[in-house]
Amino acid sequence: MQTRTDLIEDLMGRFPHIPPEAVIKEDLLRGGMAFDDSALTDNENGDVKPKSYFIFSFDHRTLPELGSAALRRPPEEIVLTGGPYGLRRTVVSVRVNPDSPYRVKDDGSGALQLFLDDRPIAYVGLPPMPEYYRHRLANGKSVMEVAPTIQWGYLVYLTVFRVCQYFGAKEECQYCDINHNWRQHKAAGRPYTGVKPVDEVLEAMEIIDRYDTAGASRAYTLTGGSVTSKVDGLAEADFYGRYAKAIEERFPGRWIGKVVAQALPKDDAQRFHDYGIRIYHPNYEVWDKRLFELYCPGKERYVGREEWHRRILDSADVFGPRNVIPNFVAGVEMAAPYGFATVDEAIDSTAEGLQYFMSRGITPRFTTWCPEPTTPLGRTNPQGAPLEYHIRLLEVYRATMEANGLSSPPGYGPPGAGNAVFSVSSFMDSLPAEGGLAATPA
Repeated sequence: MQTRTDLIEDLMGRFPHIPPEAVIKEDLLRGGMAFDDSALTDNENGDVKPKSYFIFSFDHRTLPELGSAALRRPPEEIVLTGGPYGLRRTVVSVRVNPDSPYRVKDDGSGALQLFLDDRPIAYVGLPPMPEYYRHRLANGKSVMEVAPTIQWGYLVYLTVFRVCQYFGAKEECQYCDINHNWRQHKAAGRPYTGVKPVDEVLEAMEIIDRYDTAGASRAYTLTGGSVTSKVDGLAEADFYGRYAKAIEERFPGRWIGKVVAQALPKDDAQRFHDYGIRIYHPNYEVWDKRLFELYCPGKERYVGREEWHRRILDSADVFGPRNVIPNFVAGVEMAAPYGFATVDEAIDSTAEGLQYFMSRGITPRFTTWCPEPTTPLGRTNPQGAPLEYHIRLLEVYRATMEANGLSSPPGYGPPGAGNAVFSVSSFMDSLPAEGGLAATPA
């Protein structure tokens, strides 16, 4: 029987031009990792930055099924180095799976290592508790609840609307657990603000600005669920835009302003820009027409795939093509029962979408699909997509970028293995480092 070690070493051998760091990172992102109690945090009272559950659960079990990891949170991210594969510094978002063959634990000498099939493969670094997490808002709320940071502190993630108005089986995206994540945190008695008041966001940003003396935080993302009617009496562009306006007026130029929202009409995209947003993420989720209709029924019903794509292209007139960066959920292309049956078919479809946008100067990016158990696709596909799909996607992504003369998108930190901080996929780890090609070990 093939072990997981056999699988990753086979793929490293077959795709030597893909950094080994990316092979292991993609496997951790698609399948999760387990933690010994010794590797869990003391929540907000310790020296390690805990997982904030900033929008989705990104776990392979519900909170009640995580055991001690639900009471003492795992870290937000880990960083891998060294080991038998000579890994360069690799930042990985934590997705908990108690049944994973990957486990973070003490190696017996007091050092944490990542074990695969009971064999140590990398040293594990934990994110230090940032000073700004140790300070609370005047009303007692934590900065972690209002304005958590991810990507090793690079990005302030502002989920200002914690639920989505695409609701129920006929509207929710079939891979998305935003609404369930809201429900499970409320059921557990955790603070999890549904709509974050603008003044609280500003107060949290002031604390970050005051105590982030090294300037590690460089960008903020405004995001949350889709707005199909109104929130606080405002349609989507004005609802999210009001936060950008307040931040930019208080902290002009301190952070790069980004927004993840629906693909809105051009006038609304212009409103985002006028409010101070500089990077727009109108996520297209999955390229294939049939799968988009099946997996994103609310978006198909309210907007439609073709109109969604037209709006993405229109927004490039507002922000400039380089600053329009739509995400897709890498792996759902192969989700049963409707997805592609072979890796070849899935890659061909995704490559078509990449070429469609990149040939127009727009650079999509992707998040590696985590099959969360409360979602329809997560329940029917607990193993996610094959690792080979994810490795070949890195290959075609970089090749399509190079063929269209594009470079790494702005607002994601540095590219290149050993440099990248983007933690929810390996696309930045696999791109050329600034100033040249990313070195790949022999």
